[in-house]
Amino acid sequence: MARAGWDSLFGCFGSSSSSHGGSRKKKTKTKKKGKPKVAAAAGGSGKPARSLQSRLSFTDLSLSGMVSPEDLSLSLVGSNLHVFSIAELRAVTRDFSMTNFIGEGGFGPVYKGYVDDKAKPGLRAQPVAVKLLDLEGGQGHTEWLTEVIFLGQLRHPHLVKLIGYCYEDEHRLLVYEFMTRGSLEKHLFKKYAASLPWSTRLKIAIGAAKGLAFLHEAEKPVIYRDFKTSNILLDSDFKAKLSDFGLAKDGPEDDETHVSTRVMGTQGYAAPEYIMTGHLTAKSDVYGYGVVLLELLSGRRSVDKSRPPREQSLVEWARPYLTDARRLDRVMDPNLAGQYSARAAQKAAAVAHQCVSLNPKSRPHMSAVVDALEPLLALDDCLVGPFVYIAPPEDTSNNGGDGGAGKGGSGRRGRRKSSDGAAAAVVRPV
Repeated sequence: MARAGWDSLFGCFGSSSSSHGGSRKKKTKTKKKGKPKVAAAAGGSGKPARSLQSRLSFTDLSLSGMVSPEDLSLSLVGSNLHVFSIAELRAVTRDFSMTNFIGEGGFGPVYKGYVDDKAKPGLRAQPVAVKLLDLEGGQGHTEWLTEVIFLGQLRHPHLVKLIGYCYEDEHRLLVYEFMTRGSLEKHLFKKYAASLPWSTRLKIAIGAAKGLAFLHEAEKPVIYRDFKTSNILLDSDFKAKLSDFGLAKDGPEDDETHVSTRVMGTQGYAAPEYIMTGHLTAKSDVYGYGVVLLELLSGRRSVDKSRPPREQSLVEWARPYLTDARRLDRVMDPNLAGQYSARAAQKAAAVAHQCVSLNPKSRPHMSAVVDALEPLLALDDCLVGPFVYIAPPEDTSNNGGDGGAGKGGSGRRGRRKSSDGAAAAVVRPV
């Protein structure tokens, strides 16, 4: 969730929870809603989970003023979230030992832990990721509460599961399912990581698209607002799940066309019209998705200051090539070594081109993106790169005299030698 470097551009990040008033939306129409009705007591896990239609919105809860731990627990009855004490989380992370340290973002450090029914009765034994709010960091209570409200109620195969939270004195912690392979960012851009194969990249793109489509098409739509590679986590099978809902917003209601809010997010992924106007819509998420899809195709970061000036913005550099089949190879990641379907790459590039359109109305809905990408997994036309075949060493028993009298018959004279004495033949697809 780190957003360092953009602070100076928009001036929207503070160092304490009091600086996050920007999370409150300035709407074109304001509908006051009554304080949400709550059930009898926290911990009523036997009650059915709250449906999407009756989902408690962040606005519902925030209208009641400062939310106490008791208010939050009562409001989320039926969501099956576990409320942990700080002592319990110290125990499952070995007192936040550095040997359990996973990483750190704008929210704070993340530690691996292990929970079972000894930690909480009825809790399945499993590894977890425990995120600890750094009170001196760039985010605060509002983002923490937003995450609890959204992920505590939304359940989908392509959203990371929030298992519970800690709201005790000044402590604010979140407990998630542990995602074995970490973030997509790590796999795409870290030098020590092996390159992701084409089929895996497509699988990740489709899974992330399904997660966004679920949020946008809920009875009470959700705008994710911070779609980027570091917020897409991968399990052991490279299944993609969206994480980090600290900047999520309830979508526009009734006849409203957008949500007005201060510009927050990450440079390179935020839609141009949102940057200019502060008008947030689901199509803002679609733009961010298009940027990530481009990153998957190209292996390049959305913004890379180390590249020549014309190539620093991935979208601006890649846009002219995305609809030109003859020049698309300039965009494709060299680490793929040509091992991908040409037709699938062209169709995926066309989807990315639509998603990053400067006109929000020209961007597709995320369900249409899913429909366009899923069939590409089945495309297995010839690979676009050369396939190199290394032939066995030539028989030199006749000192190479006649070039065709030894084993293997005629036709070997024209082959070039590889460094180890084997003959190498380059076969290009037709």
